[in-house]
Amino acid sequence: MKVGILANEQNEHASLLVEAFQKHGICPQIFSATQLVARVADQPFVSCTKSPLDQLDVLLVRSIPGGSLEQVIYRMDVLHRLERLGIKVVNSPAVIEKTVDKYYTSAILEEAGLPTPKTVVTEKFSEAMDAFRGMGDVVVKPLFGSLGNGIVRITDEELAYRTFRALEMGRYVFYIQEYIPHRNQDIRAFVIGGRVIAAMLRTGDNWKTNIAKGAKAQPFSLDARLEEYCLKAAAALGADYVGVDILPAENGRYYVVEVNSIPGWLGLQKTTDLNIAEEIADYIFRMFL
Repeated sequence: MKVGILANEQNEHASLLVEAFQKHGICPQIFSATQLVARVADQPFVSCTKSPLDQLDVLLVRSIPGGSLEQVIYRMDVLHRLERLGIKVVNSPAVIEKTVDKYYTSAILEEAGLPTPKTVVTEKFSEAMDAFRGMGDVVVKPLFGSLGNGIVRITDEELAYRTFRALEMGRYVFYIQEYIPHRNQDIRAFVIGGRVIAAMLRTGDNWKTNIAKGAKAQPFSLDARLEEYCLKAAAALGADYVGVDILPAENGRYYVVEVNSIPGWLGLQKTTDLNIAEEIADYIFRMFL
């Protein structure tokens, strides 16, 4: 089986996956999304550093670097092309497109019957202000983003005004979500192949609970309801593996807030005896048995 990993060479997750695949006698090659070369009416149809990607069985996507709109769309186009050529792309480009866009993800989760926070998405400053006034305590997130970067909580109307005017000048989309009191905690569950393999409770020093922002992690056991939420979220998106973030509200309710189709697991790994990279490699290996 020929396996490629789309990531930069310094990606620790990619290195762990290489070690995991080697236990199956498979030696994956790491490719960079910034060095893809695509051809039409000539072969190889897709290559990277002179190596043909269209001869792979599996391409595991671990990184889609930021760039211009043209660059990002081109990289996704190449993943779609590889999929049409019969290569198994994990996660598929369609899944990545759904989860990289917070509005797209939220809408799909709601349509699947999963509890999600009240959210308003708009390009109009006046509608953004109305949304703030209606909710009073909101979290404003970039439509595209991760690791908790660029997320702000707003409880003051003057601050809302200045924030939304600044976003308006940059031609950004306003993604405004009601703030859910959650004791500075959230749950991250890791789903592979329709199975929750591990979960952790993250506790922050403030309302942000990202490990990248200093939150601490501890093992967490999902009850049947939360496990169902995670599996439904993964299924609704059509994902092979995902990280699902659940907010435990102080009022006892739970909300599915985000799903990550290129999830990191270094923090989660410290809370479980399972080797998560090996779980991913085993899942992909079983596809071709």
